Amino acid sequence: MKHDKNNHYRVNEQIRVREVRIVSDNGSIVIPTRQALDMAREQGVDLVEISPNAQPPVCRLIDYSKFLYQQKKRAKELKAKQVKQEVKEIRFGPQTDDHDYNFKLKHAKEFLEEGNKVRAFVFFRGRSILFKEQGEVLLLRFANDLEEYGKVEQMPALEGKKMFLYLSPKKAGVAKKSQQKVDRERREAEAKAQSEQALDVDSTENIPSGGLFANAKNGVDALKKLSEGADGDK
Repeated sequence: MKHDKNNHYRVNEQIRVREVRIVSDNGSIVIPTRQALDMAREQGVDLVEISPNAQPPVCRLIDYSKFLYQQKKRAKELKAKQVKQEVKEIRFGPQTDDHDYNFKLKHAKEFLEEGNKVRAFVFFRGRSILFKEQGEVLLLRFANDLEEYGKVEQMPALEGKKMFLYLSPKKAGVAKKSQQKVDRERREAEAKAQSEQALDVDSTENIPSGGLFANAKNGVDALKKLSEGADGDK
């Protein structure tokens, strides 16, 4: 089998060290390189050096073409697992109403949660450039409403007829809660605790005076009296 000498991996006679470590599913052994080459020929495979800097170098007995295929497949799988970060655009007008603002705010949250960056901008058409301060206020409000999901990479800056704001996603699990959200969660927890306490009080006050509970109580009292009488007879 011909091998490319420029390849990253040395194969068979390209391996010129005195001994190598052969790894397999059953463990590893250190043997002379000549013996390893003989084993490869006997098994109809190649001696492939996979870790040249180890002492001694680490090799595998495997078909070289199959080995390259496995390496390419593994690299492809790792690349597929990597999160591809995109830049999503959110466009505003200088006088965007609350309904449109909230709609775009929702989408921006989703983009940031997915690990994408957000480039929000206000487009000034014609004489609307006179309202550039209003556009800056809108973008700053946008950044503030997204503080739990993203951090500002670039503050609002005017570029031609557009004013841009750049946001990047915060790392998972480190999003900082706003003070309003902390206060709301505390109030909800207090209300839940008070509700549970009220239920406990109602359950003790509303125990029926008759029925099974009364019969059980009377039975306990009767057993107690019989026990006291027996103690007196002794």
